Amino acid sequence: MKKILLFMMVILLTACQTKHRGYVFPEDLDSKLTGIKTTQQLQDVIGDPQTKTIYGDEVWIYYGADETRRGPFPVAYDNRTVLLAWVKGNQIVKTQVLHDEDLKSVTMAKGETDIPAAIELNALEELFNNIGRFSPAGLGQ
Repeated sequence: MKKILLFMMVILLTACQTKHRGYVFPEDLDSKLTGIKTTQQLQDVIGDPQTKTIYGDEVWIYYGADETRRGPFPVAYDNRTVLLAWVKGNQIVKTQVLHDEDLKSVTMAKGETDIPAAIELNALEELFNNIGRFSPAGLGQ
């Protein structure tokens, strides 16, 4: 019985994994950001942004989190950090650091969202609608 219990404990302990996703921010991130005034300085300290906004003000976005897996249980994310840097030309206008407690919890809604003016086809209509749309394989058309 002790061997079985020991075996189960070993299995459960080896099933626990923590991986870092995204950026690994320095411990003193706030103090490092105080002296940064240009985009080149930000890239030297943190690196290139994961994404940049395309509408409105240009904002560089950096994200980092720890992903923890514990056997059959759902994946948990903790130590989440988001760095937002508002950029104008080559100058940093403003920076903001968000941690776990600052981030909102977002859940997915159940069901489907109707698409306006969508055409609903049944299986036969889908089949006959696709006839003649595709060229035979190998013709390169």
